[in-house]
Amino acid sequence: MPAHRVFLLSPASCGGKRAALLLNERAAFPLAVRLRSPDGAPLGEVFSFLSGLYFRGKLGYATAFARPPGSAPGAVIITSSRGLLLPSMPVGIEDLREFAAVPIDAAEGRYTTPLTRDARALAGVLGPRAEVVLLGSVASDKYVSVIGDIFASRLLFPADFVGRGDMSRGGLMLRCVREGRELDYIAVRGAARRGTRPPRLVPFRAPRSRPGSVP
Repeated sequence: MPAHRVFLLSPASCGGKRAALLLNERAAFPLAVRLRSPDGAPLGEVFSFLSGLYFRGKLGYATAFARPPGSAPGAVIITSSRGLLLPSMPVGIEDLREFAAVPIDAAEGRYTTPLTRDARALAGVLGPRAEVVLLGSVASDKYVSVIGDIFASRLLFPADFVGRGDMSRGGLMLRCVREGRELDYIAVRGAARRGTRPPRLVPFRAPRSRPGSVP
């Protein structure tokens, strides 16, 4: 077992219908109101709203299984223009608009420059034995091509991610949190990052309470 393990979470899309709901200046639901306030709202909560099951799974899984060294963060979120941010980092409307305006593309300097800077800083504080697990797509190079050489053989991903879509990954991670079961990881370098779709997850059913039992 490694001495330490931290997680890198891929970002939620800041475009689309859910983002439009959140950015609507007339929106009255609590998260939208907080996002417009001077204090903002935590990035992890905002991305969980934008992405739904997938990001909730990533954040819950990272929170459950991170083993960071010292004061290092157990989980950080990749962003399109601000490098790596903590899930607790407050963000506002203008931050989300900025994220939406910058493409996550290895050819986009506004994305790669801050991410490279923060990944190098994180690598420097983790120590040589720490594992860095990417909870995000490894089928494309939009993350791996930027951070792969920085973390080298320490950069891992869940083997069960291969071939799964976002919703399936999110459901799998939430199930692992409920069961207290951590996934197996493999090194990104040299791995087959694409594969056939695995069987669908069997729907989770909570055990029924027996008559007369306390729910």
